[in-house]
Amino acid sequence: MTTENQDNRNYNRKVPRRIAQTVLNSLKGGVVPRVGLPYVTVGRKSEIEALLHDVDIISEGGASFRFIVGRYGSGKSFLLQTIRNYVMDRNFIVVDADLSPERRLQGTRGQGLATYRELIRNLSTKTRPEGGALTLVLDRWINNVRTETAVRTGLEPEDPLFREKVREDIYEVIRSVSDLVHGFDFARLLSLYYQAFAENDDETKAKVTKWFRGEYRTRTEAREELGVSVIITDDDWYDYLKLFAFFFRQAGYSGMLILIDELVNIYKIPNSITRQNNYEKILTMYNDTLQGKAQYLGILMSGTPQCIEDTRRGVYSYEALRSRLSEGKFSREGARDLLAPVIRLEPLSGEEMFVLTEKLADMHAGLYGYERRVTDDDLELFIRIEYGRIGADQKITPREVIRDFIELLDILYQRPSLTAEALLGSDEFSYAKSDAVSDDAGEEFAEFTI
Repeated sequence: MTTENQDNRNYNRKVPRRIAQTVLNSLKGGVVPRVGLPYVTVGRKSEIEALLHDVDIISEGGASFRFIVGRYGSGKSFLLQTIRNYVMDRNFIVVDADLSPERRLQGTRGQGLATYRELIRNLSTKTRPEGGALTLVLDRWINNVRTETAVRTGLEPEDPLFREKVREDIYEVIRSVSDLVHGFDFARLLSLYYQAFAENDDETKAKVTKWFRGEYRTRTEAREELGVSVIITDDDWYDYLKLFAFFFRQAGYSGMLILIDELVNIYKIPNSITRQNNYEKILTMYNDTLQGKAQYLGILMSGTPQCIEDTRRGVYSYEALRSRLSEGKFSREGARDLLAPVIRLEPLSGEEMFVLTEKLADMHAGLYGYERRVTDDDLELFIRIEYGRIGADQKITPREVIRDFIELLDILYQRPSLTAEALLGSDEFSYAKSDAVSDDAGEEFAEFTI
């Protein structure tokens, strides 16, 4: 065993059992865990480096927009969650949402606003990675201003002059936001929140937070509760996300990243006009980021090749997007332009999948407290069988391989008398069986299952 492999095993043995349980259950169920990804991340180095370059630009006041494209199970959601963890470690705020029939970018029944609400509900920071961090961020902003003011002025918090200085610093941030589109209304709500914070008025703070979450349904309701005549709507919710990104920067964060998954749900919209309206919203976001109309903001959307490239129903059916996003003449498999707006995920190699299964085997053994029984030869045999299927080079995905492998580990744990070779050589696995597996192994499995 190499030193590198030994280090990997030692590292994975230290995975907390709570995280190991979440990671293994999520991956076996075909979904991406929101915690523990660094323990199982392999490959995608070039894609991650390209996206982190965008993150650097965002933190300097720029903006970016990328599509992550890959087949079902190819690792799109995994890559999004990996980037999510990276940027939160870099003091970014992340908001994420999966599109669905009820959540779109634009709709006639509030589906766009529903997406906004989901994004704000999932607002996350490094200290609150599970979401629901909006109030925490607002309170932290005010407390940071108080701390900075105290350091700068040397005044005591009880001093009336200190409170005045804090108020001046708070309103300096608020004024900087008020110059943007819808910024006056946004600034007014920030002012109300600060006043409620200073007066320990939790009821008003809750109402302002409700407004920021887009939960007021009518202007009348907002006017009665807060004295404001505007609400966030299906038409302007994206403008408020741009405001949040700018404000978060003034509040001490590096920027904001928006993650939108399951773009295929726009592709599935039966009404062509509704689809086009959603693609027009994407075009607005894309143009804003490239033309400098947004600051401290990154947007990542993911979908399948079909929902992007189909010229009848996909993103490319909207000519203005197709002309901006289509690949050039030199990009091809194995030599993709990762600086282009569209990042196409290529399959993980057999070597990368070997490393991943090794990590999962160590994690499984650590979770259930046994000495790992699956050898490197077993891992190599498993990978060769999976990648030896007819058409595997085009159709196999990490999701399928991972699900098969965790099932293999579970069975071996529950049936200590079995061996990995016996399971891999069984008739039940014959759909993937190759010459790499001996007939004796199949007979051994039959013995144990009679």
